[in-house]
Amino acid sequence: MSNWSPASWRRYPIKQSPNYKNTQYLYNTEETLASYPPLVFAKEVDLLKDKLKQVAQRKAFVLQGGDCAESFARFSASSIRDFYKLILQMSIILGFASGKEIIKIGRIAGQFAKPRSQEFEERDGQSLPSFRGDMINASEFDSKSREHDPQRMIQAYHQSVATLNLLRAFSKGGMADFHLFPQYNLEFANTHPLSKRYKQLANHISRAFAFAQSCGINLQSMGNFCEFFISHEALLLNYEEALCRKDSLSGEIYDCSSHFLWIGERTLSSPAHIEFIRGIQNPKGLKISSRTSPDDLLKLLDILNPQNLQGEVALIVRMGKDNIQTYFPTIVEKIKQYGKEVIWLSDPMHGNTTTSQGLKTRQFESILEELRHFFALSLDLGIYAGGIHLEMTGENVTECIGGSVTQEALYQNYITQCDPRLNATQSLELAFWLSEVFQNNP
Repeated sequence: MSNWSPASWRRYPIKQSPNYKNTQYLYNTEETLASYPPLVFAKEVDLLKDKLKQVAQRKAFVLQGGDCAESFARFSASSIRDFYKLILQMSIILGFASGKEIIKIGRIAGQFAKPRSQEFEERDGQSLPSFRGDMINASEFDSKSREHDPQRMIQAYHQSVATLNLLRAFSKGGMADFHLFPQYNLEFANTHPLSKRYKQLANHISRAFAFAQSCGINLQSMGNFCEFFISHEALLLNYEEALCRKDSLSGEIYDCSSHFLWIGERTLSSPAHIEFIRGIQNPKGLKISSRTSPDDLLKLLDILNPQNLQGEVALIVRMGKDNIQTYFPTIVEKIKQYGKEVIWLSDPMHGNTTTSQGLKTRQFESILEELRHFFALSLDLGIYAGGIHLEMTGENVTECIGGSVTQEALYQNYITQCDPRLNATQSLELAFWLSEVFQNNP
């Protein structure tokens, strides 16, 4: 690590990087960000790494989820509250069924940038830079909105601060009471059969806790259950570098923009992104697909986790329901052959289709089918299916078809800026489905 620094990525070729026209403006923005307080702290990151070691030892399970891309325009306390409620609901369902601690990691407080397949978007004969997330440019289709603006990193930072402050308030006090389990339901979903099923489960757990207390067992502390970590894709390296901090106790460098960061499939082959993420002390994720070379993946693991430690790297599998049975076993066998320590997570949120009106959507049944294959194959291959990675929201959106959303209902509340997300009832349905997987395969 002697030749690594938070800025050493600048010496390497980079993919998916913004094209900022005013380099002095960019430099000034980076300097401003570097002067701001960190969003997270080294001890919090170390705590998550310890918990991920428990996942590697098959003692815990990761529930990671949140927006495909956070929005400046739709930022509100109610949306953060509803998302946190939904994560807690899902954790109760999964924890009760599995008997394991559920490690809750949100795609939130930093998930503002998105990679794009095409550098430009064309409409009615006009070509403009693609929308890359609110941290980089705006979604409106005009030249001013699509210009890459460094100042947006500052707005993303401040929104992340506000989001994280509210999440900490919820996790430390506002919702840290097992008596509130039945009240975590979202108002718009209260009449849905799944919500009634959740209430029955939550009431059952609350009564069990009350009985334990009556026996003199102290259950007042809800700290572990309500713990919450944040994550995002390490895409915009100017932002990530600016928020790196040296821990005063260990002297190690942490990316204090988030607890957990991942490298997306489109930047696995970006030398600059690999150079940056190899040096930070945060736990790291790599999104792998049917296009990922097993040999290249081994080389990346050597770079990112040279000591082969537990809890350092998660492989986030996103292969699609049609490809996972072919490609997943090949990668697993290669990883096992070389004894690499990794955590296996499933990301079934891809395989977009486009409607005749041009809306991207996903089939809920296809999402479940990919999860079925992931858990069944993991069992057959002798590895531990350590978690799921979802694009989801507590809002009552209609973006993925299936479950609570019919084909006709798709247009009723389609509000995502990028990719389709599961709504609350679809997320609950997925959690209950997964709880049955746990019960059938303890």
